[in-house]
Amino acid sequence: MKLLLVAPLLLSALTMLEARPKPAALKCKTGPLDIVFVIDSSRSVRPFEFETMRRFMIDIIHNLDVGLNATRVGVIQYSSQVQNVFSLKTYFKRADMEKAINSIVPLSQGTMTGLAIQYAMNVAFTTQEGARELHKKIPRVAVIVTDGRPQDRVTEVAAQARDAGIEIYAVGVQRADMNSLRAMASHPLEQHVFLVESFDLIQQFGKQFQDKLCGVDMCTELDHGCQHTCVSVPGSFYCGCNPGYKLNADGKTCSPIDACADGKHGCEHQCVSAHGSYTCRCRLGYSLNDDKKTCTAINYCNFGNHSCQHECVSLVNGYYCRCNDGFTLQADGRSCQATDLCNGVDHGCEFKCVSTSGSYHCVCPEGQQLQTDGKTCNKCKAGHIDLVLVIDGSKSVRPQNFELVKQFVNQIVDFLDVSPHGTRVGLVQYSSRVRTEFPLNKHKTANDVKAAVMKVEYMEKGTMTGLALKHMIEHSFSEAEGARPLSQNIPRIGLVFTDGRSQDDISEWARKAKESGIVMFAVGVGKAVEEELREIASEPVEQHFSYSADFSTMTHIVDNLKLNICPEEGKGETEIRSPCECEALVQFQSNTVAILESLTEKHILFG
Repeated sequence: MKLLLVAPLLLSALTMLEARPKPAALKCKTGPLDIVFVIDSSRSVRPFEFETMRRFMIDIIHNLDVGLNATRVGVIQYSSQVQNVFSLKTYFKRADMEKAINSIVPLSQGTMTGLAIQYAMNVAFTTQEGARELHKKIPRVAVIVTDGRPQDRVTEVAAQARDAGIEIYAVGVQRADMNSLRAMASHPLEQHVFLVESFDLIQQFGKQFQDKLCGVDMCTELDHGCQHTCVSVPGSFYCGCNPGYKLNADGKTCSPIDACADGKHGCEHQCVSAHGSYTCRCRLGYSLNDDKKTCTAINYCNFGNHSCQHECVSLVNGYYCRCNDGFTLQADGRSCQATDLCNGVDHGCEFKCVSTSGSYHCVCPEGQQLQTDGKTCNKCKAGHIDLVLVIDGSKSVRPQNFELVKQFVNQIVDFLDVSPHGTRVGLVQYSSRVRTEFPLNKHKTANDVKAAVMKVEYMEKGTMTGLALKHMIEHSFSEAEGARPLSQNIPRIGLVFTDGRSQDDISEWARKAKESGIVMFAVGVGKAVEEELREIASEPVEQHFSYSADFSTMTHIVDNLKLNICPEEGKGETEIRSPCECEALVQFQSNTVAILESLTEKHILFG
């Protein structure tokens, strides 16, 4: 065979094997390839010559290990245009490929080799057309067979193709231009440029070219140093890892894959990585659910051996016994004994339940009498107050909790003798601004007040408590909005309800409120600031403010409220108010506390 080679075909393989004892025979082992034949079918290629090119491709394919997970083959032909004969994803059997090659009809036009290389790079070697992803390190090989000089530029586009990871073999026949072949081929040129004198010889050349693609099993012939597995590819090799491991930066050693590291495991408690996978595990006192991800606390009370007389409470790693309200847990940790019947029964007392030995009875505030039902108290109809409620409508309260605040307001109204000559009620809401929902002189009955409260719309936004106090002093307690003259000695009470820190200064207006004779109460929940509540509240401060979710700090106010509002006789400090009027204030305070405690029992939290 007359074959012109730029350099020996197997130079690289022979160089690597020089220092090693040569085995009796090197077994030809093709690794997986993505190979595309780029065939010149211009008019200069005569029909019988094109038939020889068909045999060239078929002979090479017959000696390749083709298949979905082995070598994939595609064929394109070109002249003045490019035609895809079949792509890398079309066929995985030699017979199908041979049939398609034998069905090719030559284009018989010009020789646009650059256009063909561009098509191979942008289309034929894409994953959409069947090429494997680059990270899999499957070699991408283009075999260009041409018999003439290109009619377009090939240097730049060939360089782009090589930079994209395509190894180019340039095979020239007869009139092929050697400079163009060298411009297209990969380096080293002596291993990638071939020139055959005639089409008659290309089929014989195919055998040697096939040996070049086949190459040597580098994993067998070299000391590869791979910790787990070695994968041979034409002229080279790369290391792989067993399932559950990843290749380290040195390209040879492997490390276990931490399947928990990406945070996508979905384990509620703990993720345990093993062999490339993971399992979920629960903390002590919890069991793994059927979904193998979430955990449920183990209820030790369900085992049925706790012996608790009243209630069993499960813990993370055990349980304890708890008694119902009004009962005390005994030394054995299981049995209960009643200690306060008022806490153990639904006594129904309107004001206060007093436990006695084995029984209980209801009592009323000083100045009121217990009714014949033994539970309710008579109301002091002569008592008058002007009450303005200032409620926080800031964003932190949240809509559902704002509805509870309105219920709290209406529960207070239920215990007031609302009338033009009795108690008058006004309502102010504030956030970043202040809005009078209704003044003291707006509504004449408790039902009217309650209906207006339920229509109040939530403002949201900020918490300008200082601005609200200023509004209360200058507008809400003005005679224009229904406050009675100070000369009538009608107590003025302001109750501020807030759940957070004020965004403005409250000092000046809290002081002016008290200096103007307004008795100030401050109720704080959630993130309310105790120092601000104390600054708002009247003296003695401890009896005029409440802070915390359970409002327990207000329960002692009832006993001392009378001293704060009704001056003692004989001191001459101010006009003595009627006992009934003072008792009305005491009743207002005690009922307010009862409402707060009732809300606490329902676990209402704000914040």
